[in-house]
Amino acid sequence: MTLNNHPSSHILVTGAGGFIGGHLVAHLRQQGVNSIRAVDIKPLESWYQRFDGVENLQLDLRDLGACRRAAAGMLWVYNLAADMGGMGFIELHKAECMISVLINTHMLMAARDAGVKRFFYASSACVYAADKQTSPDNPGLKEDDAYPAMPEDGYGWEKLFSERMCRHFREDFGLDTRVVRYHNVYGPFGTYAGGREKAPAAICRKIIEATKAGAKEIEIWGDGHQTRSFMYIDDCIKGTTAIMNSDFVEPINLGSSEMVSINKLVDIVEEIAGVQFSRSYNLDAPKGVRGRCSDNSLIRKFFDWEPSIGLRVGLIKTFGWIRSEMNNVSDPRSRRFN
Repeated sequence: MTLNNHPSSHILVTGAGGFIGGHLVAHLRQQGVNSIRAVDIKPLESWYQRFDGVENLQLDLRDLGACRRAAAGMLWVYNLAADMGGMGFIELHKAECMISVLINTHMLMAARDAGVKRFFYASSACVYAADKQTSPDNPGLKEDDAYPAMPEDGYGWEKLFSERMCRHFREDFGLDTRVVRYHNVYGPFGTYAGGREKAPAAICRKIIEATKAGAKEIEIWGDGHQTRSFMYIDDCIKGTTAIMNSDFVEPINLGSSEMVSINKLVDIVEEIAGVQFSRSYNLDAPKGVRGRCSDNSLIRKFFDWEPSIGLRVGLIKTFGWIRSEMNNVSDPRSRRFN
């Protein structure tokens, strides 16, 4: 997929110091895009990826004034900024997740007032109704399954509300918006410790830690039978830019349709590491819905494509990167600055 209609300059990426945002900035640079503005709330030295030739700014986008500074002079906006993490974070920090509504609301207002031509919003599979996710044998969540609304408390409600804000800014003010529902993105240059990490990174870290410590057992949250699909970051960036570059304006899934149990996820990482551990199941830990997978009928229909990088292929790269980071005792989160 090429960036045929994509502006060659004046692109804003928010959340650029984080996982997906950093990869997106890297991709846009590789595609020859100039005048990229990258914004994140974290100090620049804490960004996972930071690049020369990019305008890197530390701004708190919960503040409308900061959003106006970020949007000024931009043609397209990729809004990836949010206070979020894996299930261990979003189940225990609902209010903090809800406050992210200020980011998207203020970014929409600033983009409208700055004359931005197109606005991308990173939504989530957490918008889907809970009663559609009660079985590990989930047939796949279609875009229509978000209504009647019963999303993940806190984080999911913020995402669903912000989706509606995008729709109404498009309808009322003519701001051309795109909304993508990400399903469990993973890969290198992302969080793997500290409480915000998602399952693939957490499992990789636990197995590396247990191997180093000579342990016999690792802890698994839940009973291990809950199911998910996991999308490798390269597929995420490919889909993100293709949807932004298209005329498709409704919310759309962007995720893998390869659904696995958490136990199977652990099996794969153990095979990659060449180890095997006993498992202690913590049934009181945050574990989310019983089953979640992306139905890709819509993206196949309109884009003749869907995420296709296999879980094992992506985990080999992710495990290798996390192991390298954990072996780097001078900087446990080495980053790409160039």
